[in-house]
Amino acid sequence: MTAKEHVAEYSAVLGELLREREKLLGTLDRVAALHGTARLIRETVGAKAGFVAELDRPELAVIRWMSGTRTNALQDLEVPVGQGIGGRVLALGRPVKVSDYVSSPAITHQFDAQVRGEGLAAMLAVPIVARGETVAVAYAAMREPADFGDDAVRRMEEVAREAGTALHLAKVAETDRTAAVAGERLRMQSALHDSVGALLFSIGVQVRDLHDDLHGNPGLEARLRRLEGDVSAAAGALRESLLALSECSPERALPVELAEHCRSFQARCGVPARFVQLAAVPPLDAERTALLVAAVREGLLNVEKHARASSVIVSLLPSEDGVQVVVADDGTGTGAAPGTGMGLRTLTGRAARLGGRVSLVRDDDDGCTLRAWVPLVRP
Repeated sequence: MTAKEHVAEYSAVLGELLREREKLLGTLDRVAALHGTARLIRETVGAKAGFVAELDRPELAVIRWMSGTRTNALQDLEVPVGQGIGGRVLALGRPVKVSDYVSSPAITHQFDAQVRGEGLAAMLAVPIVARGETVAVAYAAMREPADFGDDAVRRMEEVAREAGTALHLAKVAETDRTAAVAGERLRMQSALHDSVGALLFSIGVQVRDLHDDLHGNPGLEARLRRLEGDVSAAAGALRESLLALSECSPERALPVELAEHCRSFQARCGVPARFVQLAAVPPLDAERTALLVAAVREGLLNVEKHARASSVIVSLLPSEDGVQVVVADDGTGTGAAPGTGMGLRTLTGRAARLGGRVSLVRDDDDGCTLRAWVPLVRP
């Protein structure tokens, strides 16, 4: 599957939120929106390179998201307010263009070495604004001196507007996801505190009393039996609390569990992994839910083993009268060929028995994408 086809799948889901041509912005995820903007700049403006600097703080932007570059000269470059073309955009709050970066008198030249290292000349930068606040700077660049006309500026501003919309939606989606996970954790904490916590406190009191009365007490055997009964009740209550957590409505439990797998992967590997639910999904039975969770685990494991990725996105969405999960990374690894692992073959067989499907493909430009789809349960 080509990168363009990969993008088209997301744009269909988000057609009401973002215009069709801003395809890679349509994942409601900050990382994907910024990475997608860098690619979209080249497509929309016809530039040789596109890159995005995200604000770390109001007076400093950092270039992190690039497309069409040949070197790492600009990667993680810090751009303070007022410096270079991006810093001038931050200072003025409007587009700035130069026909030849290193010779332009309109900007400062702290970054000439990096620009020469990447082989860039003409450059156009515009602010990306979300809810009235500049949050990033979008750049378009050519490898020879040229003039960006008014039409190019207009198209860049349009890309920047849609990027700002996507970043705002990403922030809302992240807030909703965090609230859902926090709610589940709070519910579990309350259940454990009220049931298991109280029983364990009772056991502790009895054990302390038992130490005091250990010698010559004819009621020792009966008290031991009561202690054993309390321990058994505590274990049962714990199982019931955890079961109640896992048996919340599937459409709510599935996104919570997927988000937790992303969190665990990020903590384990140090690679940013973000979960985004693109739309509400219909209820699934336990078997279909388990398959989608297993697919995400397998996708994250594949990234961990082979991808050498800098970011991973896990998305959940309704699709083709069913539910789909997608695990997409931007890695450059050369590990096992997609589709050859035992874990993937097992998943494929499980999905087929349910009328679903699983695929893992290497994208044309970078990274791999795993998809798992299951049909809805029919009454």
